[in-house]
Amino acid sequence: VRHSPGSDPAAVVYDAIEHARARHRDVVLVDTAGRIQTNVNLMQEMEKIKRVASPDLTVFVGDALTGNDAVEQAKTFEKEVGIDCIVLTKIDADAKGGAALSIAYTLKKPIIFIGTGQGYDDLRPFVPEEFAAMILPDVD
Repeated sequence: VRHSPGSDPAAVVYDAIEHARARHRDVVLVDTAGRIQTNVNLMQEMEKIKRVASPDLTVFVGDALTGNDAVEQAKTFEKEVGIDCIVLTKIDADAKGGAALSIAYTLKKPIIFIGTGQGYDDLRPFVPEEFAAMILPDVD
């Protein structure tokens, strides 16, 4: 579903949900890419989208390479919109795992998937033991 440029994002989401219902679909994924936590208008749009959609699950997708900024983004999204879980991308490039550990600890929300590349197969379930082995390879 798509609208013309400049349309109300919440209206697009509403139409997508209605489109899915009419076709007996159980899932609608809404990607709000490019939301910067410091942009008040974009965060207000997110709040409206969430009110309109009334989602079962709200996922924060963060870039592990942004380090502390990923934590600040996640905290703001949690405060303004509320999140249920986390997906972290570029986790393979964050050798120390700082973003993952900090976000999970700060928000007390589970990391459900990690991304290690651009392909569908590069998004995989987060397994804490594998993550620990990745950041602490010499510890049994």
